[in-house]
Amino acid sequence: QLQLVESGGGLVQAGGSLRLSCAASGRTNSVYAMGWFRQAPGKEREFVAAISRSGSSTYYADSAKGRFTISRDNAKYMVYLQMNSLKPEDTAVYYCAAARTNSVVAGADEYDDWGQGTQVTVSS
Repeated sequence: QLQLVESGGGLVQAGGSLRLSCAASGRTNSVYAMGWFRQAPGKEREFVAAISRSGSSTYYADSAKGRFTISRDNAKYMVYLQMNSLKPEDTAVYYCAAARTNSVVAGADEYDDWGQGTQVTVSS
């Protein structure tokens, strides 16, 4: 089984930045594409960003384009989400997810393993 552990969340003022990290352990040889999702109170979980196994392809939700950057370090089994120009509407629990496919995927049902999430709160 694959374990994913997110870190890096916290409280930040609007306009600030945070870098989320996701560490994979366990059956890492089955890890391919990775993604970040978020869920705000009272809302459904939504896609934020995804990266292919090699890291050569990325895909972003419109809300993340130009502000967030997803990256990965396969040698360290790490995935990152750099978030800049944060807005209060970015407040949510952010989840890291892994999909057993090579290409980027945006649908939550295409991901096989999930972390427990890290809270991001952006104050106005």
